[in-house]
Amino acid sequence: MSDTAPAQQHPPQPPAGQPAASESHAPAHVRTIAVAALLTALTAVVVGTLRAGDSASGPGRLLAGYAVAWTLFAASAWAVRKVPVRAATGLVLTGAAAVALAGLAAPPRTSTDMYRYAWDGRVQAAGISPYAHPPAAPELARLRDHWLFPAEGSCQGWGLTHTTGGLCTRINRPTVPTIYPPVAEGWFFTVHLLSPSDSRHKPLQVGGAVLAFGTTCALLTVLRRRGDPRRAPARAALWAWCPAVPFEAVNNAHIDTLGVLLTVLALGTATAGARRGGLLGAAVAVKLLPLLTLPGALSGERGPARVLRTVSATVAVVALAYLPYVAASGAGVLGYLPGYLEEEGYEPGDVHRFALPRLLLPDAAAGGAVLVLLALLALYVWWRGDPARPWRGALLLTGTALLLVSPNYPWYSLLVVGLIALDGRWEWLSVTLAGTVLYLGGRLLPGVPLQAWAYGTAGVCVAFGAWLRAARRPLGRRLPRA
Repeated sequence: MSDTAPAQQHPPQPPAGQPAASESHAPAHVRTIAVAALLTALTAVVVGTLRAGDSASGPGRLLAGYAVAWTLFAASAWAVRKVPVRAATGLVLTGAAAVALAGLAAPPRTSTDMYRYAWDGRVQAAGISPYAHPPAAPELARLRDHWLFPAEGSCQGWGLTHTTGGLCTRINRPTVPTIYPPVAEGWFFTVHLLSPSDSRHKPLQVGGAVLAFGTTCALLTVLRRRGDPRRAPARAALWAWCPAVPFEAVNNAHIDTLGVLLTVLALGTATAGARRGGLLGAAVAVKLLPLLTLPGALSGERGPARVLRTVSATVAVVALAYLPYVAASGAGVLGYLPGYLEEEGYEPGDVHRFALPRLLLPDAAAGGAVLVLLALLALYVWWRGDPARPWRGALLLTGTALLLVSPNYPWYSLLVVGLIALDGRWEWLSVTLAGTVLYLGGRLLPGVPLQAWAYGTAGVCVAFGAWLRAARRPLGRRLPRA
């Protein structure tokens, strides 16, 4: 038999990004239309959900809308894997724009953090450090308007806070200074300067949409250059179409989105060294959570010089970002951040930190055990991580931290969603779902240990996804080398 005979019997391979005939159950244009229809439905559901009410007046309606949105997202993300690369890329970008714009359909519905952003921008525009005075301070009385400080009515309603001094405001914690780091404050100041007068919440929401769409573009670029180009659109869709993006990044305009973009750029466009460390430092100076990605950024790096350059650049950028505010505010530059870290940070009732560790350990030991586990995991990620995929270790450490700490705020997991898109490990989306269910469902089921159930289910999903991935791996890759 000729050596070339077997090769002649194989069918021709499809072009890159095209599914093989045996894998294709419908023409390419039919699959493309199906995904477009799912994205249209997702966009409509986001708009309808945001117009249904806020988290106080209609938590059940919101939770139902979120459930439908997540179902459509899952179907879209699954279906796009069979769409040709060029068409899939167009769908990802178009869908990202549509879903982000849908987040502009209403004022913030589940969080009042954005009102503090607007206030901090206004204070800085007046030449005052946002760390110097709380919003209720008499020194800032001249900056108050009827939008952020309604003077009429009984101060009853969603998002309104009444201080002991008789002041009514939309800003949460109005009697303490801001907690946000300096790069976040720079964003608030920039948005304020670019905003038309009396534009209220829209500029910050539009800024969130721009950041969310920019993150989609960054993900596509990184995944094409450093990953599998054929899978790049499907992975980027895990961020672009995720319901957490229109609800938290756009509608609530959470500043975490800027940190996600900077982290994606740090891990995806630079190697370990000063540039990666600088970008990570900027992300940390937006929100502290990206600090958890530093061990992933150092994955497999044993050389002390490169490790030192990365870490020192991270620290230097954070320090330099704080420097102008230190000059203006002195020791008060941290604002209310230390107090915020000391308090529970969650709503009162059945929601506390470390829900899963508390199931196994005494309350007093849970915090210490979590710190030890995360420190050991950070060392593992640094020492055994894949330098070609630094986001993999970053996702493992960041996702595990959220599972163990069990936050009540779903926007904390926006960083996890961005890392999921880089790595493709969809099972970690359950962490975002757990925070969402806890945040909205806690009002509907008082007294139910929803936190443990939500994050416990997320932990099971993550473990199942890891097992499923290992089971599908070829046997030779699972066995240790002799």
